Amino acid sequence: MDRLIYLAMTGAQQLLQQQAVTSHNLANVGTTGYKAETTAFRVAPVVGGAGHATRAYAVVSTPGADLKAGALQPTGRDLDAAIEGDGFFAVQALDGSEAYTRNGSFEISPEGELRTRSGLAVLGEGGPITIPENAKVSIGRDGTISAVTDGQASATTVVGRLKLVKLEPGDALRAGDGLFRSKGGAADADPAVVVNAGVLESSNVNAVSAMVDMINLARQFEMQMKLLQSAEQNDQRASQLLGNS
Repeated sequence: MDRLIYLAMTGAQQLLQQQAVTSHNLANVGTTGYKAETTAFRVAPVVGGAGHATRAYAVVSTPGADLKAGALQPTGRDLDAAIEGDGFFAVQALDGSEAYTRNGSFEISPEGELRTRSGLAVLGEGGPITIPENAKVSIGRDGTISAVTDGQASATTVVGRLKLVKLEPGDALRAGDGLFRSKGGAADADPAVVVNAGVLESSNVNAVSAMVDMINLARQFEMQMKLLQSAEQNDQRASQLLGNS
């Protein structure tokens, strides 16, 4: 009886956490460059003081991320860019550390720095990138950023090159700010990463699949609740039998 209660209780608790992850993915179906969070269940047996297994808990393992690429949506905007295939843009997080994102919707700050829409500095291979005032910017396939001043092609200058990195699935860690970090610290630039200018990468979340997952999780949660109700009913019947004996 005790084992049934704890199994159902912990199963329901972890299903709620998985439901929260699925809901978060569904809420970001329209977020540029968003990568769906993933979860997995594992059984963690709890061993008592005498060395005997007492209860088995169902636990959601460390959340990961689905790094497959999303669809590319043309925008025609010079400061929009998307990575073809694997790779990340390097940015400077609020804590000053180097972080990585697939969101290539950039803008120029009043100070002339290339930044993300959320205000994070976009990093080049030599640090933050500064754009000349009133310059027309173009982004090359290798991440090179060129600026045209005075409206003349002869006045084109290279102002920097985006730091593009490639992280292995097991090396990419999603932080609480939604950005990715590398387990080994700052990653090296990878010249094989290719940039497509004038487009943005959409979220790789499939809205229909996410909604189906939410329905399935809700049904599994109901099953855990029924197990708890069965345990309560069995306990009441056992008490009645003991009381009548």
